[in-house]
Order: sequence, then C-alpha cells, then structure tokens
Amino acid sequence: MIKVLALFILLIAGIVLGPVFAGKQGYVLIQTSEWNIETSVTGLVIILLVALIVILLIEWVIRRLFRTGSRARRWFAGRKHRLAQKHTNTALIKLAEGDYQQVEKLMTKNADYSDTPVANYLLAAEAAQQRGDEIRANQHLERASELSTDNQIPVEIARARILLAREENHAARHTIDRLLDVAPRHPEVLRLAQTAYLRTGAWSALLDILPSLEKDQLATKEETETLTQKAWLGLMEQAMASGGSEGLKQWWSHQARKTRQDPRLQAAMVTHLIECDDHEMAQVIAMDGLKRQYNESLVLAIPKIKTANSEDSEKLVRQLIKQHGSTPLLESTLGQLLMRRGEWQQAVEAFKTALAQRPDSFDYAWLADVYDKMRRPEEAAKMRREGLHLTLKKYPDQ
Repeated sequence: MIKVLALFILLIAGIVLGPVFAGKQGYVLIQTSEWNIETSVTGLVIILLVALIVILLIEWVIRRLFRTGSRARRWFAGRKHRLAQKHTNTALIKLAEGDYQQVEKLMTKNADYSDTPVANYLLAAEAAQQRGDEIRANQHLERASELSTDNQIPVEIARARILLAREENHAARHTIDRLLDVAPRHPEVLRLAQTAYLRTGAWSALLDILPSLEKDQLATKEETETLTQKAWLGLMEQAMASGGSEGLKQWWSHQARKTRQDPRLQAAMVTHLIECDDHEMAQVIAMDGLKRQYNESLVLAIPKIKTANSEDSEKLVRQLIKQHGSTPLLESTLGQLLMRRGEWQQAVEAFKTALAQRPDSFDYAWLADVYDKMRRPEEAAKMRREGLHLTLKKYPDQ
C-alpha cells in the first residue's frame, strides 16, 4: 500500500508540475553502439513510472501465486491430518475388536500427519507382530525410531515387548538392560525386565529389581518373596551346575550372613548338597539351621543325610522334641534315624507315637520294615494293611 501511495503521489506531482516546466523539459540522450534514444526529461520520468508500475504488478502477481500455493499446501496437509486422525480413531476400535490387520493398515495411513506419529507406528508394529509378520513389525519400529529423535524409550519398550512375544528372550534382555540404565523406575520397563530375567535365568538381575517392583506396587509382598526365593534357588542351581559340590559351597560361603541364615535357603542348600553326595556339609548346614530356628523343611531333610555320625542328628532331634514337644514329624524323623542305627524297639516306639498323633502311610511302611527286622511278620503285615487302607482311602480313584 505504501508503494502504491508513493506512486500516486508521484503521478499527481507530475500532473501538477508538468505544465509549470512546459517548454523547459530538458533533453536526454541514451546512446549505445547501435542505437540512439532521445527523449525529454518528462518522458523519461513517465517511462520510469510505467516501469515501476509494471514491476509492482509483477511482484503482486508472484506474491499471490505463492500465497495461493501455500494455502493449497496447508489445505492438503490439513486434509491429511484429518484423515490420519480419523484412521487412528477407527484403528483403536479395530484394536478392541482384535482385527490386527486393519489396525496396522489404518495406523500407518497418513501416520506422518497424525498428532502422534510415533504412537501410530508403534501400535502398527505390535499389530503386525500379532499377525506374525516380523518384517513389517521391524519396518514400523524403525520408522518410529526415526521420528522419535528426542525420546527413544517408548520405541525400545515396544521393541522389547515384541522380542519377548517372539521368544527372543536374550535379545529382549539386552534391550531391557539398556532401558534400565536410562529409566530404572519406569513401570513397564520393570515389568518387562521381570519377564525377561525369569525366562533367561538372570537371577542376580532379578534380585536387583525386586525392591523397585515392590516399592512401586508392581508386585505384592507375597509375590516379591516368592520371586526372591525363586531367584536364590536359581543362583544355587547355577552354582551347582557349574562347580558341583565345591562350587555350591564356595557360592554359599560368599553370601551374606542374613542369606545363609534363611531357613528356606538352608533347606534348599541341604537338598542340593545331598544331590551332590556331600552329606557331611549337608548335615552341618541342617544342624546349624535347626539350632538357630525350627524349620520343618530342614527336619524332613535330616533322614536323607547319610553320614557316619548320625548320632549327632539323633541327639538334635531328641533336643527338638524337648523344646517343641512331641510332633508326628519329629517322632517319625527320630524313628528313621533309630532304624539306621538298628535300634529297632526304640524305632517302634517312635513310629507308634507318630501314628498315634496322625495316621501316615509312610510311617506304617517304616514300622512294618522294623517289625520285619524284629522277625514279627504278623505285626508287619498288619501295618502294611493299615498303610494300604489309608492310601486307598486317601486316593479312592487309584
């Protein structure tokens, strides 16, 4: 507008001043190698004004063309954005219906123009994985990774979830380990880590994240205790598998006192040492544990320990009976230890005491064996009938 106003001012000035300078217009000569152009000053001014008007008109036309092109691009972009949002909403409904083929198709239509293109490609990747199309799933993941330049956590979470779905557990664990470095308290990362560590036997890593799982209420206290026990047993089995009895004992010696005094772990350790035929160490751990705290799992392991000095185990069981009273488990354990030493009459009394408190088919069988050793076949046969009757009563369909 300013340029047009200036142009009009110049024109008006020319009209007003032209007559004043009439006859005094001067002379202008423009000479080239081939042409001579002659005109008055007024003519030159008019030519310049006309040229300026032409230039302004061309500028206006060009500006209008560019403005029209920009509007057209905005219109087309807006149309694609609206379509992308429509497709995304439809895809979410299809996701609820379980139509993964349509979910993938709709999520990727105009996905780059969506409000959340990364989310579109991630959902498309998981939909492709649900269909079993791993190639398409990888392509969608890569596109999401390209778009998510400032935050790769959602992409890596989706990648880990897809790898776990493919049973590529070690690859998933590698991805999750990287995620834990940058987002150690992310709920979904912790959930995925729990799954990956359980599948790959990464027991130490599982123990590391269990406090966070419980603190963030991703696992109950009971679930955490179960997982903790499972992890310790897994570490124990790994030590036994790699080093046998010596490896197991070395691993046990490196654990904290609190761990070594856990009755459940002591019972598991005794069982593993018995499997390794290291009964001496098994007896040491079992007796040490029972002296500190009564535990039925350790009591059950006592008769399985075969050492030259079983009298120590027998003394300990008698001491436990004095402390905790006569119980079926303790009396049965005492009876088995007495059988091993050939103390038949005392074994009979122990088994009878146990059976008087609760019938048990195993105790009937052991008592029958004792009667056989004492050459009392009728009583042995009676005990076996009682045990058989109890078994049939307990398992009527067998």
